[in-house]
Amino acid sequence: MRAMQLPTDLEPSLPANMPIAGHIDPVPVPREVTPRDDGRVDLIGLPKKQIAALFETAGLDVKAAKLRAKQVYHWLYHRGVTEFENMTDIAKTMRPWLAERFVIGRPEIVEAQVSTDGTRKWLLRTADKHDFEMVFIPDADRGTLCVSSQVGCTLNCRFCHTGTMRLVRNLTPGEIVGQVMLARDSLGEWPKANDTRIGTMAGLDFDDDDEDAASAYTPDGRLLTNIVMMGMGEPLYNFDNVRDALKLVMDGDGLALSKRRITLSTSGVVPMMERCGEEIGVNLAVSLHAVTKDVRDEIVPINRKYGIEELLQACADYPGASNARRITFEYVMLKDKNDSDDHARELVRLIKQYKLPAKVNLIPFNPWEGAPYECSSPDRIKSFAKIVFDAGISAPVRTPRGRDIDAACGQLKTAAEKKSRAELDRLAEEKQAALG
Repeated sequence: MRAMQLPTDLEPSLPANMPIAGHIDPVPVPREVTPRDDGRVDLIGLPKKQIAALFETAGLDVKAAKLRAKQVYHWLYHRGVTEFENMTDIAKTMRPWLAERFVIGRPEIVEAQVSTDGTRKWLLRTADKHDFEMVFIPDADRGTLCVSSQVGCTLNCRFCHTGTMRLVRNLTPGEIVGQVMLARDSLGEWPKANDTRIGTMAGLDFDDDDEDAASAYTPDGRLLTNIVMMGMGEPLYNFDNVRDALKLVMDGDGLALSKRRITLSTSGVVPMMERCGEEIGVNLAVSLHAVTKDVRDEIVPINRKYGIEELLQACADYPGASNARRITFEYVMLKDKNDSDDHARELVRLIKQYKLPAKVNLIPFNPWEGAPYECSSPDRIKSFAKIVFDAGISAPVRTPRGRDIDAACGQLKTAAEKKSRAELDRLAEEKQAALG
């Protein structure tokens, strides 16, 4: 069977070269995704228009391609089906045609762990065998999924275990939105058919021309209510893919999660922050972690490229920021490094100087083997929080979650192989020679 080709105007664009703080500065763009061996195209991560274009390229006429795309999109993102055979409003003769040319992907689950506090962590694997992680954190009033945007990371923040990994590659829109879909799979949270349309779920076939054949549903109360782009990687160094994935998550015809329930965390990629607000429009969190140049240069090396003043001005200019949608500053508490009363007062001064609608999340440092820092004492954290709070700025102390399975903030690190680019190029050449 001939391998399916994406239409030229729909091929995923590679990010432009961008200087990145980390192991090497600047570094080349991440490696490309290895195509599937079977030549089929994964539909997860594609919007409705791209699906329609693919169907047209595969041989359907324009009207049929548009209709099928609408039906398939509904089944993929609203119902969470993983087999074309289960798309019961599509003619039975059409389903094998789809299965021969396309696939409905999910990240492979390598390992799933559950903490004593209920936190869940999944070690996931891409189709081209790269590992990454996601975490689900249940609370009394919400359930938050921590989503990764890259395999590895380039930022090399010294307190972060993930930062000790090398960047392997960006995750695709399908691999990003696929994490949300996989979590819904695991939590059993896809909508169920309404009794009035139970025939669809029973396997009855509908007329090909019935554009409204997809059955209605009644959303159940869900455990997964919030998403944070705070997993492995820097989301703004994979901007296009993160944006495209989150648009599917926020689409009312897609996963339908409100942008007010999505937070994107950046370590301070200043040039991309305005675009994030304009093109994605989700809540912004900034990994600040220090209030002086010397300390932030040490623990968040990107500060050497985009300094605190430049970062805070970008926060002040962030589209949509207001008292109703405050910017969150994440601040990991490191003993004798960034946790003094003077540091707290300087944090208050900076927030007020830039007139920022902000809150501060104080994060007790989560230890990992070989870490160069210790966590501040409870009394020190309490004193720091009081100074910020007394200045009229919300400063909750985040309760560590999932520490026993290394799922807490700053602890994510897979056992993914960290091969050099030269090694990866050599392996690719050997594979190509073997294929011959």
